[in-house]
Amino acid sequence: MDVRDIKKLVLQGENGTIEFKRKVRHPEKIVREIVAFANSSGGKLLIGVDDNGTIPGIKYFEDENFIMQNAIKELCRPGVDYETHIVKFSEDSAVLLYDIKESRNKPHFALLERNHHYGKAYIRINDRTVQASKELRTIMKYRNHHSSPGFSYGDNEKLLLSYLGKHEDITLKKYSDISALTQKRASEVLINLALNNVIEIIPGEGEDRYVFPH
Repeated sequence: MDVRDIKKLVLQGENGTIEFKRKVRHPEKIVREIVAFANSSGGKLLIGVDDNGTIPGIKYFEDENFIMQNAIKELCRPGVDYETHIVKFSEDSAVLLYDIKESRNKPHFALLERNHHYGKAYIRINDRTVQASKELRTIMKYRNHHSSPGFSYGDNEKLLLSYLGKHEDITLKKYSDISALTQKRASEVLINLALNNVIEIIPGEGEDRYVFPH
């Protein structure tokens, strides 16, 4: 990884697999990006790059890298797989690049504070990091263990599939409304069908959508 590689990445702009940060000002917030990449398709976090694509670099890059690596170690649960690259632009300026691998141990959580035992799971949607829904977290967990609950096909499932036969997608709230199921029970049906590949979950910033697989 060299200066030319960094410039090529920056030219792509922020997207589903690339995120820029000017400096390590709030490492506990930056960890959310790390977790989101691990829970999605992997990605690259560049520190020392402005949102507009300029590359001022960071002066005390060794110190900031130490702070960032400690935050990743202490605030990501379970731990994530990543590589660190320090790319010098001059003697006193560098860009830190963290190459996060897509995890086989999803979902990962960003702890709210050090020594806490709970946190929040995040995913990447386009150039944004958003919190993963309970449904998506459950689906990740089952798929991580290559398992799924038993498949059932009753009136609730028939209603859902009939609706999708006439509409492009459905949300948890919409399904709960048309089926008169509680959101908890509606959630269970959607998760079950998604895990059995009858429908597909499309994560969203507001609500997830469920569609027939393409």
